[in-house]
Amino acid sequence: MIIKDFIRLTGTSLLAHKLRSFLTMLGITVGITAVVLLTSIGEGLYKFVLAEFNQFGTTLVAINPGKVTTHGMTTGVFGSVRPLTIEDAEALKRLPFAKSVVALTQGNAEVEGNNRTRRTTIYGAGSEFPETFSINVRAGRFLPDDDPTAPRAFAVLGYKVKQELFGNKNPLGERIRIGGDRYRIIGIMEPKGQILGFDLDDTVYIPAARGLELFNREGLMEIDILYKEGTKVDRVVAGIKRILEARHGREDFTITTQEQMLDVLGSILNVLTFAVGAIGSISLFVGGIGIITIMTISVNERTTEIGLLRALGAKQKQVLSLFLGEAIVLSAIGGACGLLAGIGIAQLLHFALPALPVHTPWTFVLLAEGLAVIIGLVAGVLPARRAAKLDPVEALRSD
Repeated sequence: MIIKDFIRLTGTSLLAHKLRSFLTMLGITVGITAVVLLTSIGEGLYKFVLAEFNQFGTTLVAINPGKVTTHGMTTGVFGSVRPLTIEDAEALKRLPFAKSVVALTQGNAEVEGNNRTRRTTIYGAGSEFPETFSINVRAGRFLPDDDPTAPRAFAVLGYKVKQELFGNKNPLGERIRIGGDRYRIIGIMEPKGQILGFDLDDTVYIPAARGLELFNREGLMEIDILYKEGTKVDRVVAGIKRILEARHGREDFTITTQEQMLDVLGSILNVLTFAVGAIGSISLFVGGIGIITIMTISVNERTTEIGLLRALGAKQKQVLSLFLGEAIVLSAIGGACGLLAGIGIAQLLHFALPALPVHTPWTFVLLAEGLAVIIGLVAGVLPARRAAKLDPVEALRSD
């Protein structure tokens, strides 16, 4: 059987039963669409979060109070033997690889200024906050390097807070009240937008010591260290542990590197990928069953045709190839339709919801199409073998 006849017979068979062919392809199409769509969203989320983390650089380490136990729980600020203090942050500045160290506390309070009031997030931070988190000052300056335990009452406004309280007016030098205490505005931050759900523009920055006093806390929420590029992260962690254990008497704190944060993210996305695979595999399994069913019906309906082909000299492997070819073509077309539908729906979702990141890797597109073809090949084997083993004489008598 020449290639031209093979293609003609396969195409004629599929076109002769358009509805049946469409329903057969539909199962594969739905499965591939589900896999491509959910994978595009998952990959988009991974790249989005990775980009969010990388805004702060790749050499950032966070230290939190409380030691994480074997059960994955942390004792938190009030459960640790010794809370993290501003003095701890000052001690960590002696590390040779530390570019900047920031003592950090956070809370929510009312801010009064220009005869307006707004409740917003208050960050108690150190003077090196902009360098550590790659945030620039738009006007004025950031908090000065005062005595960390007795700083002056200065405040720096996030861009949105400045707009809400002062509009187009220049607020530098103006006085505001935060939780009843008076602060002088010395700076305005550049717009930064939202990062991992936190609006960095809807904030006010005050010295860390005053933040602890404002929120009546004994210890810091976090200490962040930006270390020099090229320094091994193990050396960074060991240096932090050495200083804090000497000050606290034991390891009652948790060190988290960006690599660990991304590992956690990867674990979450692996679970998501598994769920996607499970959903898609169910649809693909249904599609495979559909191909087996339809091809078996096709063999029963075309028994006479098979007998005629065998009587004219067609070999078993040629009949086998003919039916396998039909199954592969059905699954390949279904897979291609699923790819187009999955990519199209993903882009429509991104267009309708710009905040939802989507990304479809082309390597995955090729793998998905290859998977569809393999499913068609496997599903078509039994019906094709049954067709190839029909006795020509008995097949002709069945008409």
